[in-house]
Amino acid sequence: MIISFRKLRTPFTLCALSLLMVTHLCAADLKVGDSFPDLAGFNLDGKLPEWKGKIVLVDFWASWCGPCKQSFPTMNELQKRYGEKGFVVIAINVDENSKDYEAFLRKMPAEFAVLRDSKQKLVAAVNAATMPTSFLLDTQGKVRHLHSGYKAKTREEYIHEIEALLIQPSPKP
Repeated sequence: MIISFRKLRTPFTLCALSLLMVTHLCAADLKVGDSFPDLAGFNLDGKLPEWKGKIVLVDFWASWCGPCKQSFPTMNELQKRYGEKGFVVIAINVDENSKDYEAFLRKMPAEFAVLRDSKQKLVAAVNAATMPTSFLLDTQGKVRHLHSGYKAKTREEYIHEIEALLIQPSPKP
């Protein structure tokens, strides 16, 4: 059976195609060099630390994620090691169920800021499809490094990248 394009031009079909195109454009991957969205605009659960003008590791995680459990000790270490030098870790949980989030944090205490994106608006805006996904931002809020997943070598990569950003002079406004 052959269907002509004319028959496909129903209002429903056109609306569906338009929605598909807009969804695709809005879900564009955040890349190195892009500005990270303003965290304050996403109504996240929890207290957002002072992060503007600092080097920031924004890490998206979920309670069911095995590699996320491995990453928490590293993020505790990084916050402790570089926190007084202008670095901050902000971990964004994507669990819909707060009990899962709370149970994870009881087992894996965090010495850094942890917020919850229960409506998953921020994680969708940056298109973080893998857990964990982390974005290392410079003092201007630009993505300088991106990590999908957490592997044994990720800790060393973080250290190298953070130290390189800490020694770079801050751009003048």
